[in-house]
Amino acid sequence: MSEQPVHAFRALCAWSGSTADGYPAYDRAHRGSAPPAEPELALSSDPAFLGDPARLNPEQLVVLAAASCQLLSFLAVAARARLDVRDYRDDATALLPEAVRPVRLSEIVLRPRITLVEGPTEERVRHLVEVAHRECFIANSLATPVRVEPLIAFVEAG
Repeated sequence: MSEQPVHAFRALCAWSGSTADGYPAYDRAHRGSAPPAEPELALSSDPAFLGDPARLNPEQLVVLAAASCQLLSFLAVAARARLDVRDYRDDATALLPEAVRPVRLSEIVLRPRITLVEGPTEERVRHLVEVAHRECFIANSLATPVRVEPLIAFVEAG
């Protein structure tokens, strides 16, 4: 029996400035990257926590990671099932209620709009969305519940 591979991931995060003037005064702007990918992200905290709304924040990145993983998992499942997916767009959301302690994302809702070539039933596609959700590495890694509410449409081949 061969040993299964273990995949490692790396992320870099950097900030400099001063917190000497207290909580409301320091700059939340920082940078992040994930080698070997080249792009560097301009990050901040959410505006509710005095961050810059023009920059991505950690909560958005968690939601984006869950949405991206579901997309990639579904495309893989659909390709293995020989379905012809033509478009996939997700409008994902999450809630972070400050009244609940410790403060955390309470739920992530993925709302993919999936367009496929006619052939499979909607029931079959919904089943494959669920299979993809069970296989999604990010959803499986989170303590926050991730719910998927797909909208499915079909187009003619061509």
